[in-house]
Amino acid sequence: MSAPAGADLAKLGTADAKTFHSPKERSVRKTLPAAKGKAAANATAQGAESVAAGNPELGLVLDATSESAHGIELRAQVVSVAGATLKITYDWGDGTTDGTDAYPGQEVSLKHTYAEVGEYNVKVTVTDAVNQAEVVNELPLSTLGSDFTPYAPTRLLDTRDGTGAPRGMVQAYSSAKIKIAGTGKIPAGVTAVALNVTATNTSNPGHVTVFPGGTTRPTTSNVNFVAAQTVPNMVIVPVGKDGTVELYNGSWTAIDLIADITGYFTRTAASGYTPITPVRAVDTRSGQGAPQGQVGGRKTIGVQLGGWYVPNNATAVALNVTVTNPREDGHLTAYPSGQQAPNTSNVNFKAKQTVANSVIVPVGADGKVNIFNGAWAGTDVIVDVVGYYSPDSSGAFMAMAPLRRLDTRSWGQGPMYARGYIWMPMSTQDPGITGVVLNTTVTNTKQDGFLSVAPDPNTWDDYDNGTKVFPARPTASTLNWTAGTTVPNMVQASTGTTGIVDFWNQSWDTTDLIVDMFGYYDTK
Repeated sequence: MSAPAGADLAKLGTADAKTFHSPKERSVRKTLPAAKGKAAANATAQGAESVAAGNPELGLVLDATSESAHGIELRAQVVSVAGATLKITYDWGDGTTDGTDAYPGQEVSLKHTYAEVGEYNVKVTVTDAVNQAEVVNELPLSTLGSDFTPYAPTRLLDTRDGTGAPRGMVQAYSSAKIKIAGTGKIPAGVTAVALNVTATNTSNPGHVTVFPGGTTRPTTSNVNFVAAQTVPNMVIVPVGKDGTVELYNGSWTAIDLIADITGYFTRTAASGYTPITPVRAVDTRSGQGAPQGQVGGRKTIGVQLGGWYVPNNATAVALNVTVTNPREDGHLTAYPSGQQAPNTSNVNFKAKQTVANSVIVPVGADGKVNIFNGAWAGTDVIVDVVGYYSPDSSGAFMAMAPLRRLDTRSWGQGPMYARGYIWMPMSTQDPGITGVVLNTTVTNTKQDGFLSVAPDPNTWDDYDNGTKVFPARPTASTLNWTAGTTVPNMVQASTGTTGIVDFWNQSWDTTDLIVDMFGYYDTK
């Protein structure tokens, strides 16, 4: 089954495109030494005797747009009364330079890609060798993408005890607002934040929508729940201009909300993201990556990731953590090794329940993360690695307005086939986009099952020409469900080498699938 083609992702992140301007009046002029030899000969050839001496109007007007995660387009308008060919030199502020020729009145446009996101001071010089004149104009600018900084798991909101907001349940169709920028060690310039959001004490079905403070609430959802259910979900959400994010209660009765931070994004060079094809690192049922047997009540296992599944310099990892066969109610907490277990939670479960949640967690100095079982009885734990953040990774986060990419309840082709998959073009025309941030939700589930999300080895042409091969069925899970439930989970999906992502129904009956997109990672 094929999902409808989406918009060009490279353009979706430009809603926040920044523009920069430096007028001619900021041009600084200097006189060059008298032209000699070849320069003097050029003066006659180009008719310099007919222009104003010294080209007194020589100047530059600079305009730039940050149009991708790492890239900018710079337009230099040459102001000159001379007819001679002029030389323009670009110092991009990152140790690299370019040069080109221009004519009076010409606008020259160049694009440049920075290796690191951040703020740069571009210096543009126009030289009129014939008239021994030169001017320089400078333009401070910044890239559009954001890098990730891990943050020790910390509770920012708990309406049950008044952490981060007035104590008391969030009323029906109302929001709780969290201050992000300037809280703790989070800087004022934060652009987005990674939160684990939990809805609890629910008395009726509903959903939670997380969105930038001070903006219009989108129609998408991040957490879906039923009565008496406690449900967490990972969220990467842009921070509003007022430095806040809002959590909206879409139920007709009050609920409690909890939000734990595990990292944030800024337009300052830090850690980029590298997605990988999901790989299973731990399965206590078989003894893979950990001792075989359930993680005991109130016990912790260490998971070695650095040097095995991610580089040794990885600062954080993106995981999908699943609990199965729990003997009683409880929760799991993921945290970096070498630290005490925080009072946060990543996966909440009931006895005998299989449930998964996306996790972003800092990596300890020894390359390990710890998984703590907060129940008083044992449970099996599964850990799949889906990506990592590191100083060497170039994938910068590009936030976008939430976009519904798929809803099989209304797309006209019906629910997902049992044991089938839907392929979705994500970045087939832009290889710089290596990963996408999605919220996947299954509903109208008929039998127990799980959803897998993985890159597709086929190209769009393979599907169009009928030359596709059937992809290998993934073994890693993104979310797990039991019959009759609605289950969401965030996924940071790799777009692989073809820009197509597959969604697999690993159940023996049909299910509906909803896919909402919240951003992507761009290396260019």
